[in-house]
Amino acid sequence: MLKKAQNISVGFLVSFIGSIPLGYLNLAGLEIYSKSGLHNLVFFLFGVVFVETFVIYFTLLFAKQLTKNKKLMKIIDLFAVFFMFVLAYLFYSNFNKASNSNSNLNQYLMYSPFVIGVILNCFNFLQLPFWTSWNLYLINAKYITTEKKLKYYYIAGTLIGVFLGMLSLILTLQTVFQKNNQFSEYVMPVFIPLFFVLLGSIQVFKVYKKYFKTTALEY
Repeated sequence: MLKKAQNISVGFLVSFIGSIPLGYLNLAGLEIYSKSGLHNLVFFLFGVVFVETFVIYFTLLFAKQLTKNKKLMKIIDLFAVFFMFVLAYLFYSNFNKASNSNSNLNQYLMYSPFVIGVILNCFNFLQLPFWTSWNLYLINAKYITTEKKLKYYYIAGTLIGVFLGMLSLILTLQTVFQKNNQFSEYVMPVFIPLFFVLLGSIQVFKVYKKYFKTTALEY
């Protein structure tokens, strides 16, 4: 019983904290909540959690093998750079169109929020190194036990943490933006694209330091 409770609490803590930093899933969820309400936001988060279930399960099983596959990890890191800059452009262009027209968001929201959550989280490749490194650390440090059915308690804890972490952040951001309408008018079209450019730039630095700096030093 103690191991089950420990697996749930550790999984919850890691995923709750990991889901709080502002990312494109949280921003998409904020848009869905502000435009179509809490009901659709919950289904969007269910879509995110659905994909997260498989990611956490398989990274838990194959954490050691994934970290040894340096070519795969390099591809993931390089794609993350590209993806961040694409997101910056998409947010910037869509919000510019929104100021002149009715925005593409209405067409976007015509689809099921659950499907939107599934699709967007399928492109969240940064979660692979995140969960691989965390799972490996927690197993090696013996903070969690993965024998037999115990791993499912850990996975359940992580999924609850992801859901509640994202939900709490989105609700908090919406409350802040509602209190400052003038600020919120500039956050989406200006701050968010710049935020993704910053994330992309940080990822470029990490990729250079991780893969290219050591190669340059060898020469």
